[in-house]
Amino acid sequence: MEQLKTPSKWEKNLSDAFKQYKGNASLQEVECIIPDLVGISRGKNMPAYKFDPSAEFYLPISIFYQTISGIYVDMKIENQWMEPDIVLIPDMSTAAAVPWAEDITLQVICDIETRDGERVELAPRNVLRRVLDLYTAKGWQPVVAPELEFYLTKPNIDPNELIEPPVGRTGRTGASRQVYSMAAVDEFSPIIDTIYDYAEAQGLKIDTIIQEGGAGQIEINLSHGDPLDLADQVFYFKRAIREAAHKHGIFATFMAKPMRDEPGSAMHLHQSIIDIKTGQNIFSTEMGEETEEFTHFIGGSQKHLMQVIPLLAPYVNSYRRITVEGQSAPANLEWAADNRTTGLRIPYSAPSARRVENRVSGMDCNPYLAIAASLACGYLGMVNKIKPRPAAQKEVWECDFPLPPSLNLALDLFEEANEIRQILGTEFCQVYCDIKHAENDEYQKEISPWEREHLLLNV
Repeated sequence: MEQLKTPSKWEKNLSDAFKQYKGNASLQEVECIIPDLVGISRGKNMPAYKFDPSAEFYLPISIFYQTISGIYVDMKIENQWMEPDIVLIPDMSTAAAVPWAEDITLQVICDIETRDGERVELAPRNVLRRVLDLYTAKGWQPVVAPELEFYLTKPNIDPNELIEPPVGRTGRTGASRQVYSMAAVDEFSPIIDTIYDYAEAQGLKIDTIIQEGGAGQIEINLSHGDPLDLADQVFYFKRAIREAAHKHGIFATFMAKPMRDEPGSAMHLHQSIIDIKTGQNIFSTEMGEETEEFTHFIGGSQKHLMQVIPLLAPYVNSYRRITVEGQSAPANLEWAADNRTTGLRIPYSAPSARRVENRVSGMDCNPYLAIAASLACGYLGMVNKIKPRPAAQKEVWECDFPLPPSLNLALDLFEEANEIRQILGTEFCQVYCDIKHAENDEYQKEISPWEREHLLLNV
């Protein structure tokens, strides 16, 4: 029988959600984690008795020098491979359960600093903080609400095999084009129930869950709130959703375009700005009319989102989602009210909830970086008073300013975007570019099944 121990002082201050999850059992393990450039959880696991919130933990800075495949990239960084340690400082406001763990386990997202107490510019959480500090200096508080789309799939053990929809509770393979179908949601209700359970244990709030247009494609909407808190929630949710799927013997994928003839998965981002002093949405006047800040936010988004697409669509696969054909994924940055063919949609709402929905971001993005980039673009629009193009009056399939069709072309635009790079951090932007170029070069070396099938004996 497990011997109960007296909780430490810091344990007594943990959230009610964690205490309810833990019950009368003792805390056994603690995970000190950080999101890397991809948004993968990295860190250290330790027995609970070894953990102290006031202690410092260390990882080599080289965790930010890897591609998605784990390959380290040589860059023009002085003494790069000395790999100095960075300092992990637990942010106890993020402490949450790890409900899929066999033992009672706590996970804590850490802030990252140098030994001199400076923020590590490469850390995605710090990139977002850098942007939020600019808003605070203006007396503004951004509010965001992400929408998370993902696929449930059959386990894909062999990468050469096609990804297939999973078998639901009826024994039938999930069907596509059943958007908003309650029966389609019920088909995977055991997994969704587990997602709810994991969310509750972690203190995460779900707004709604719906069936999306793809076979086995689900969307989870989160309630609006502080950008850093919402980025932390997306970070936690992605891991929890994967684990919930694993529990039921299937995969969950956030890949932008996992199946050829099915829609891609996006992370639509709703954005508004609150005046810190008054608590009012600065996108609406007292009479409920649109403000200059609202139109300038759109103008900045149109101008600068084009330059930060690698942060919203970070992989070669991402560009299979944002095509002219669309499948609910606009390949443009036009804007309009309640028009889902535009990259920037203004949802129907009361004036107090007026907001701009960025429909370009893929679900394969790092949430910290995508939110930071999107808010940075709107910020530049407001401070530089950038006027948007006229609102679209009809469906938008072709336009004068289409999104770049490949990662390589998107990186070219990103490397020339001096103003946005200053906001996000020049060191971060250069390392990010180097990593993405290395990933693109690695991909170009691959020979695809399509090439073997159609070129091997025909050319």
